[in-house]
Amino acid sequence: MIRLIGYFFGIGTTLALVVAAGVAIYLGQVNKELPDYEVLAKYEPPVTTRIHASDGALMGEFARERRLYLPIQAVPDRVKAAFLSAEDKNFYNHPGIDVTGLGRAVLTNFQNLGSGRRQVGASTITQQVAKNFLLSSDQTYERKIKEMILAFRIEQAYSKDRILELYLNEIFFGLGAYGIAGAALTYYDKSVNELTVAEAAYLASLPKGPSNYHPFRYTDRAIERRNWVIDQMVVNGYVSREEGEKAKASSLGVTPRRVGTYVFAGEYFTEEVRRELISRYGQDALYEGGLSVRTTLDPKLQAMARKAMQSGLEKYDRLRGYRGPVKSIDVSSDWGTALGEVKGLDDVPEWRLAVVLDSSKAGLDIGLQPKREISGALSKDRERSTVSAEDMSFAMRHVVDGKRVKANSPADVLKAGDVVYVEKNEGSDSYALRQVPDVSGGLVAMDPHTGRVLAMVGGFSFAQSEFNRATQAMRQPGSAFKPFVYAAALDNGYTPASVIMDGPITIQTGSTSWTPKNYDGKAAGPSTLRAGIERSRNLMTVRLANDMGMKTVAEYAERFGVYDKMLPVLAMSLGSGETTVMRMVSAYAVMANGGRQIKPSLIDRIQDRYGKTVFKHDERGCEGCVAPDWANQPEPELVDNSEQVLDPMTAYQITSMMEGVVLRGTATTLLELGRPMAGKTGTTNDEKDAWFVGYTPNLVVGLYLGFDKPQTLGKGTTGGGLAAPIFKEFMKVALEGTPKVDFVVPEGMTLISIDRKTGMQAAQGAPGTIMEAFKPGTGPADSYWVIGMGEDGSNGYGEALSPQASKAISEGGGGLY
Repeated sequence: MIRLIGYFFGIGTTLALVVAAGVAIYLGQVNKELPDYEVLAKYEPPVTTRIHASDGALMGEFARERRLYLPIQAVPDRVKAAFLSAEDKNFYNHPGIDVTGLGRAVLTNFQNLGSGRRQVGASTITQQVAKNFLLSSDQTYERKIKEMILAFRIEQAYSKDRILELYLNEIFFGLGAYGIAGAALTYYDKSVNELTVAEAAYLASLPKGPSNYHPFRYTDRAIERRNWVIDQMVVNGYVSREEGEKAKASSLGVTPRRVGTYVFAGEYFTEEVRRELISRYGQDALYEGGLSVRTTLDPKLQAMARKAMQSGLEKYDRLRGYRGPVKSIDVSSDWGTALGEVKGLDDVPEWRLAVVLDSSKAGLDIGLQPKREISGALSKDRERSTVSAEDMSFAMRHVVDGKRVKANSPADVLKAGDVVYVEKNEGSDSYALRQVPDVSGGLVAMDPHTGRVLAMVGGFSFAQSEFNRATQAMRQPGSAFKPFVYAAALDNGYTPASVIMDGPITIQTGSTSWTPKNYDGKAAGPSTLRAGIERSRNLMTVRLANDMGMKTVAEYAERFGVYDKMLPVLAMSLGSGETTVMRMVSAYAVMANGGRQIKPSLIDRIQDRYGKTVFKHDERGCEGCVAPDWANQPEPELVDNSEQVLDPMTAYQITSMMEGVVLRGTATTLLELGRPMAGKTGTTNDEKDAWFVGYTPNLVVGLYLGFDKPQTLGKGTTGGGLAAPIFKEFMKVALEGTPKVDFVVPEGMTLISIDRKTGMQAAQGAPGTIMEAFKPGTGPADSYWVIGMGEDGSNGYGEALSPQASKAISEGGGGLY
C-alpha cells in the first residue's frame, strides 16, 4: 500500500512539475508578447481643442473624442468615491488584482454555466487601464492573463493616484464623451467639481455600458444602475444614508450640452478659425491636440454686425417680392410631425418655421414647428398663431415664373400645407412673414492698428450656406478701389489740389479701343483730385492712372495687399479686378493707421495642451516688459516694427479726401452719425455689387452686397444707396459710448485754403474753398494747369474735343458711383 501511495505521489509530482513547466513556458511566451507599459508615462490622449472669443467666451470645440484632461488633484473626492464604489472598492488596497473579487466572479460564472447568462468579470481599475491602453478588447483567457500580468507591473511602476488619473481621463461615457471632465460637460453642462452625488454616481455607472444606461432611451435602467452605485457609496462609507436616500430620490437631470458654436452669430468666424488651424497645424492637432485658441472676435460687435447685415439684406429682398414657400407638406393629419422634419435656420433664432393651415383675405392661420425636448424628441405640444395681411404685405408682390405679380389676397400667395418662415411681432402673439434673401454679401470689422478682426459676417445664415463671403468670395470692388489709385498719385508728386480733366477719353490698345464713362454718363470738366474721389469720377481716375502709369498703380495695389498680382491695365484702375472684403478692409486699414502695413488676424494667441504659447499675433517688441521688479525705471513702450508702406502724410491726405466722400460726396447718409469718418462707395458694372468701406481713427469696416451668381441688383443701385446704410446702422451702435476722435494731421504738414474748382490758393473762408493739407515743399499750383488737357484744346491724348464733348465738359453734372 505504501509503495502504491508512493507510486501515485511520484506520478502526481511529475505531472505537477510538467504542468508547472508548461505554465512557466506559456507565461514566458506571453511575457515576450506583452506591450511596453512604460508608454503610460508619456500618455497624451486626444484632447478637445477649444476656441474662445476675445472676452473668453467659448466659441466652439473640435474633437474626435470630446475630452478635457483633468489631473487627479482636480477630481473631487465624491467623484472618486463614486467610481471606486462602482468599479473597484478595494482599489487602494490590492496589488493590481482583487483576489476576493476574482474568486467571487469565478464562482458566479461556474454557477451560471449552461444558463446562457453573460459571464461576469472581476477587472480592477488597474486591469482596465492595462486593457484600455495596452491590449485589445478580445474576450479570451489569454488576453485576461496578459491583463493581470500588466496590472501587477503597472502597480509596481505607478502610484495609485496616477493609475486612477489615467482611468478617469481615458474611459468612454457615451454621447461622444471621453474622460470624466468631458462627461460632466456633455451630460450636465457642468465642470467636475460642480457634480452632485447623484450626478457623479450616474456618470460612474456608464463605463460598464454607456448605451445600456442611456439617459433617455433607457431611463429606468439608468436610474436603477445609478441608485445601485449610490448604495455602494453608502455601504463603503463615502456618503451617509440620508445623503444616499436624497440622491436616489432625484431624477437623472441630464441636460446635454449643445455642440457647435456657442457665441451668438459667430459661426462664420469659428469656421474660418478652424480652417486656419488646419492650415497651420494639420487636422490631428486640431481634433486631438487640445489647443486653446483665443480669437480676436468681439461678441458684442459681432452681434451688431450680423444684425445690420441681415437687416440690409432683408430690406433689399422684400422690395423685390415674395418667391414662395420653403416647401409644402400634408396637413390632413398631424402637421406637427411632418413640420418637425423640415430643417430650419438654427443660427437665426428669431425665425421659426410654420405651416399654413388656412389662408384668407385677412391673412394666414399657421401652425408653428414644435420645439425639441431635452432628449431631442419632438414636443407633443402644437402651437398655432396668425399672420395678418399687413404683416405679409411685401408678399402681395410675389414672383411667378420669374416675374413679379400683384396679388389681391394672402390666399393668392400661400395655401394650406405651405411651409414658411415667420418672426414673432414684438409685444404680440402674432407673427410676420419672412423669407431668406436671395441676395447675400460679406462684412468685416477690424482694428486698423493691429489688424485684429473684431467681427465678420459671411452671409445671411451659416446654416443656409457655409460659404464665407467675407473671405472666400472674389468680387470686383468697383470704385472702392479708387483710393489706392489716388494714394499712389499723392505719394508720387500729385496733391489733393491737382486738377485733372473730367472729360471723354478713348484708350486705344492695338486694334481695340476702350471708352470709359462716368456713372451718370456726364462729365464735369477740370476738377481737383479731391472732387474726383468725392464724386467717384471714372474718367478722372482713368486719366490719373494713365498719366501716372499703371505699373505704379499695380505696385501700390499689391503693396496694400488688395491683389497678389495685379494686371497693369487701365480698366483695373476702376476696380475691375477681383478681391475679397477681408483684403479690402486690410488695405483701408493701412490708410487709417498712418500707412503702416498690418497683418489681418482672427487669432490673438494659441496655447498647446500644457499652456505653452505656440503662436502670438502681436509681434511688437518690448524689452522692458520682462523686468522682475519696478526700480523707478521708465514705463516700457511697445516697439511697432511693422513696415511703413505709405507715407503717413499721404495716408492723411487720402483720409481727408475720403472724409469728403461722407461730407459732400456719395456717402452723405453717414453725416447723421456725427463722427469724423472716411470711406468710399463702390458699384460695379451693371450694378452687380454694391460696396462701402470706411473707417474712423480706430475702426475699419467694409462690406459688399451681391448675388452669389453675379447679376444686376437693379438699375440705379449704388454702394451709397445700398451698402452705406448698412455700414451706418452698424457704426451707430458700434461707436455708441466711445469718445469722438479726430484724424490727426501729421507733424510738418501745412493747411492751406484752396479754391475747390481751380485747386489754387484762395482767401481763407471765401465761398467755395476748403482747407487742404500739403506735404513740406508742396502747395497749390501758381498757375492754372489741367492734367489731361493740351494747350491746343485737345484732351491731352492727341484727340480734338468734339462739340458734344466740349458741351459735356462745360455743362456736365456730378456722377454718383
